[in-house]
Amino acid sequence: MTQEKIIIPANGYLMLFVNLALLIVSIAGIFITKSPWFVFLIVLSIFMLAGFVMVQPNGSRVLLLFGKYIGTVKKNGFYWVNPFYTKKKISLRASNFDSERLKVNDKLGNPVMISTILVWRVENTYKAAFDVDNYVDFVRVQTDAAVRKLASMYPYDNFADEGLDEDITLRSSVNEVSEALEKELEERLSIAGIEVLEARIGYLAYAQEIANAMLKRQQATAIVAARHKIVQGAVGMVEMALDELSKKGIITLDEERKAAMVSNLMVILCSDKDATPVVNAGTLNH
Repeated sequence: MTQEKIIIPANGYLMLFVNLALLIVSIAGIFITKSPWFVFLIVLSIFMLAGFVMVQPNGSRVLLLFGKYIGTVKKNGFYWVNPFYTKKKISLRASNFDSERLKVNDKLGNPVMISTILVWRVENTYKAAFDVDNYVDFVRVQTDAAVRKLASMYPYDNFADEGLDEDITLRSSVNEVSEALEKELEERLSIAGIEVLEARIGYLAYAQEIANAMLKRQQATAIVAARHKIVQGAVGMVEMALDELSKKGIITLDEERKAAMVSNLMVILCSDKDATPVVNAGTLNH
């Protein structure tokens, strides 16, 4: 037997009634006939009590007879089985696993702290009971291994100065990374009969030793992008101002005065601080 076998044992309530009837008849027989055989029936009745088993909803019992796999009871209810059976309880309920924060290297070799949240349940009780030593520990160890492998496949972030053209990163591609993690875990946990319901990154950050440096790098990248946008807008505004002045004939500027005006406007528009106006009481030539 190498596959899960679902069985439905005898009705527990019926066997309970039979057992009680046997016990009552045995006790009555001892007092009436004084026969020692009724003592044997009492011992048999007590021994039969070991065969009663109760299966809770989303629970199961794996039955063994002297090391031989008999089958698995998955339907909830009250049953009676052979008293010699070994009854191993395995829960079929969904379980949450929040892994520890691991320090791993991403695709670029940067140390990052990462953890995962896994929702799983037992699908094949035979594999969970006999193909691995302890399926709960197996889930924990294989999840850590899958997270380490996943982190090494993608960069934490995509930086333009490194010439990267990565579509998927750990920080921004949440759905893609979660799908890759689920696929990796399904392959690893299938040997234990475990079904992966959901897997996602629970915590992600740079390791402490490089966190400050990477924060400054991200801030510098944001500042450069903002400056680029400001310069683009300032150039457009200066161009519009010169076109409007020329179109309406308000003032005629030579190339030198245009250059001075462009310089002043660019300084005003691109400056981080408010410009301080200076009133020229003379002429434009002084």
